[in-house]
Amino acid sequence: MGGGSAGIGHAVAARLAPTHRTVIFGRTALTLDAAAIRIKERTGAAVETLVVDVAAPDGAATALAAGCDVLVLNAGGPPPGRILDVGDDAWRAAFELLLLGPLRLARAALPAMAARGFGRVVFVTSTAVRQPQPDLAASVVLRSAVTAAAKLLSLEHASDGVTVNCVAPGPTDTDRRREILQARAERSGRPIEDVRADDLAVVPAGRSADPDEIAAAVAFLVSAEAAYVNGTVLTVDGGRTETL
Repeated sequence: MGGGSAGIGHAVAARLAPTHRTVIFGRTALTLDAAAIRIKERTGAAVETLVVDVAAPDGAATALAAGCDVLVLNAGGPPPGRILDVGDDAWRAAFELLLLGPLRLARAALPAMAARGFGRVVFVTSTAVRQPQPDLAASVVLRSAVTAAAKLLSLEHASDGVTVNCVAPGPTDTDRRREILQARAERSGRPIEDVRADDLAVVPAGRSADPDEIAAAVAFLVSAEAAYVNGTVLTVDGGRTETL
């Protein structure tokens, strides 16, 4: 479980921990340990932690050395920015974080899943891949690539008993979302309260998602009941996305 120390990733880890042996990994031991304690206090279930940089060339092999049946690929987002304002270094960093790192993990996990005849892979992306937001250019471009990669993987491994899907969250109450809104407020010179109100005005549900609501969608996709759900994008956004 990538990104399990905070936000959506943390909610997913807490949701799966009571029924799955769950490993959360990241680059900072203190952050991971604190997350594991919170999950234990909340659910009574223990999670394992692994300090590893999955964006590094050997990170994926290290993270999945023991194998897994369920792989949830959840990476933090790159800094906000419009497409022509994102520099080369920022593009490279976002590519490693959002696309190459997750693909390395999938590459490390899928052969063993196929050999066992069972596996679940879920990429956590964003509704921005279906309804692009101009100030999230790197996220839009690279999560769109992730969505395409997930579809290809689902086609290649469907006959192996492995499903590969995406969950695309809309506005969700996380630190990442608060940073995006703060950046918009600073760029526009408007109060953060007004920017937040505008953000929710386009959500028919009238609110942000709780991370647990995104976790519930992930939990469904990794369940036995979802065995025939493959190669799809499950949008969880309170009705915000305007396309069918």
